Amino acid sequence: MKAGGVNIVAPKAPAHIMICMFNLYIDADACPVKEECYRVAKRYALPVLVVANCTMRIPVDPSVTMVVQTGFGAADDWIAEQIGPGDIAITVDVPLAARCVEKGALVITAKGFLYTDSNIGDALALRNLNEELRQAGVLGAGGPAPMMPKDRSKFLATLDQAVQSVRKTFRKRS
Repeated sequence: MKAGGVNIVAPKAPAHIMICMFNLYIDADACPVKEECYRVAKRYALPVLVVANCTMRIPVDPSVTMVVQTGFGAADDWIAEQIGPGDIAITVDVPLAARCVEKGALVITAKGFLYTDSNIGDALALRNLNEELRQAGVLGAGGPAPMMPKDRSKFLATLDQAVQSVRKTFRKRS
C-alpha cells in the first residue's frame, strides 16, 4: 500500500507466531493526533495503549488503556519493551521510533511520515546532528511546524494503510 509515495509493508511474522490482533501504541505526552488514533482504532476494533508520564483523559472504551510511566524516558522505555512485530507506534520521538522499528513494529509520526528500516538511520543521524548544533548555539531552538489539516489527513491515510497492511500480514492463520 502507498502513503505519500511510500510503500507500506508490515514486517513478516516469524512462522511460529500466530497473531490475530496487534496493538496501537500512542506516545501520548505531546501527541496531537490522539483523537484520530481513537477513531481509526474504533473502526478496526484495535486495542490502544495510551502511554504517558502522567494521566490524561482517554475515551471511555474498554479497548483503550492508559499506561502511566513516571520518570524521564520511562514511557518511551515501556513502549520499546512491550512493542513487537505487527504493532504500530505513533510517536514524534526519533530515538523511540528507532527502537520500535528495530523490534519489527511500524512507526508513524503525527504528520503521517512512516519510519522504516531504510529511513530510520538517516532520521536518527539528522536528529542527533540538529541536537549537537542546538547545543553549540549554531541552530536556534524551535519546535515543529504547527499541525495543518493536510497533516491530519496524511496521518489518517498512513495509519489506515498501515492497519490494513498489518491485518493482511498478521491475519490469524488456520
